[in-house]
Amino acid sequence: MTVSIIHALLRWVLDVCAPGTGRRRAGTRTAAVPTLAHETDAPGPAAVRLPVHRSPYGLPVPLDGRATAPVRPYVLAAERSHRERELERARQTRRRVALVLAADFGVDLDRHVVGAERAA
Repeated sequence: MTVSIIHALLRWVLDVCAPGTGRRRAGTRTAAVPTLAHETDAPGPAAVRLPVHRSPYGLPVPLDGRATAPVRPYVLAAERSHRERELERARQTRRRVALVLAADFGVDLDRHVVGAERAA
């Protein structure tokens, strides 16, 4: 009893999930596939044909390089961040030089403070 229930359940699951084998339809095919009759004597509108597909690579005019982006945006972003890092390094170097000159030699390079040139 248990085996027949398992077999029935397994057969039902396979019928639902697995594709059919086509055996059920093999014997029921009695009618032939209908074919369309060609109407050669009846006048009708001429068939409109689609244009021939043309590849954009085979166009006779060259593509305009100025109309397209030469590089990808992530390349430009990487270059921009690299330039910003270089500028920040240069600013930091100038600040360090000013600090060393002020601490070791008493030279003040800060010109935006009023009266700094006279005090130094």
